[in-house]
Amino acid sequence: MKLRSAPVITGIAFLLISLTACVPPGADQGKGGSGQGGGMGGFQFIFLGLMILVFWLFFIRPQAKRAKNQKKFIEDLQRGDKIVTIAGIHGTINKINEDGTLNIEISPGSYIKIEKSAISMDWTAALNKPAAAAKK
Repeated sequence: MKLRSAPVITGIAFLLISLTACVPPGADQGKGGSGQGGGMGGFQFIFLGLMILVFWLFFIRPQAKRAKNQKKFIEDLQRGDKIVTIAGIHGTINKINEDGTLNIEISPGSYIKIEKSAISMDWTAALNKPAAAAKK
């Protein structure tokens, strides 16, 4: 999620929370409308539903999409790919083990064994981006 959309989400959430807290005059005393809520109960449910929708659109959906992309990225790794781990270690995949680990070469003749989940998708893409642009 991009940082610049956070103020928009905060503003929308504040607006929705403010509107759900609105109560017509006299509703807390049982006067002023049908029933004790003064007919505002339906609006509160609508705004609650809108709040849930906003949170789903801006928080849950992008996070699920990113997790799906991360899983696909990890599955597509193969021998010879240049990678960067979440710890910042640069290397080249030498062997993909059956137990979900990788042997990577960090310098000629120096190998380490890491988990597949320790690979940073963003940093690896940034590392490989200049190489892909130079080939064109």
